[in-house]
Amino acid sequence: MDEPAFRRCSGLGGVRCYLLPPAAATNSTNLSSEQLYMSGGFIRMMWRRIRLLGDILKHGYSFIFTDMDVMWLRNPFPSLNRTEEEDLLISTDGFKGRPEDYLGHELNTRFFFVAASNRTAAMFDEWHAAREASEGMKEQDVLNQMKQQGAFRRLGVRVRVLDTARFSGFCQDSQDARQVATVHANCCRTMRAKVADLKAVLGAAKQLNGTTGRLKWPRHSACLGSWRK
Repeated sequence: MDEPAFRRCSGLGGVRCYLLPPAAATNSTNLSSEQLYMSGGFIRMMWRRIRLLGDILKHGYSFIFTDMDVMWLRNPFPSLNRTEEEDLLISTDGFKGRPEDYLGHELNTRFFFVAASNRTAAMFDEWHAAREASEGMKEQDVLNQMKQQGAFRRLGVRVRVLDTARFSGFCQDSQDARQVATVHANCCRTMRAKVADLKAVLGAAKQLNGTTGRLKWPRHSACLGSWRK
C-alpha cells in the first residue's frame, strides 16, 4: 500500500512484492498511515484490497489472504484440511461447532483461503460491485450480507468456516495452543495494542516449545484498553 511496506517486502529476499500504484490507491486517499477501525480510510482501504484480490483470482492464482495482524505460529496449510471441492475456507470471530454452517457464523475476512475458479472470480466481482450500494459498510459486513441473501448458493461457491481451535483470535482464544496455526488480533482497535498483545502471545507460545503441557494465553490487556476513549 505504500513505499516503506514495499521496501520492507523487497528486502526479505525471494518474495514477490507488488506496490499498489498511488493513482489507484482508493480515491487519492493517503493509506500509508494507520487507518483506525471503521474510519473512512479504513473502509476505503478494505474495498481497494478486494479489487486487487479479485484481479489475482482472475490470473488463476489460489491463495491464502492474511491481514498483518494475523500471526502465524506454524504453517497453516496442513491445518486447512481442504478438499478439492471447497472454494472458500474463511475465519470467524466465534466458532459455533459446525464448519459447514456458514450461514450461522459471522465470517471474518482477515484470514481466508480461496481457490481460483470462475465461481470465486464472479463472487469477488459481485462483492466489489456491492460497495456502491453499501456506503459506510466495510467489505466484511457486505460479504456477510451477501451470504444471507444466498449469493454463495447462487454462484455455486462452496464455503467452510475455519474453527478457532486452529485459527484462533483474541475474540475467542483456542483452548489448545498446540493446535493453533494462526492468531488474529481481532476485537482490538489500534495498531499499538495489537502489536503489544501479539508479542505477549508469541512469548507464551515460545514457552510451550512442543511440550505436551497446556498453555494459558495471556490476557489481551492492551486490546481491551484500546476501546476506551
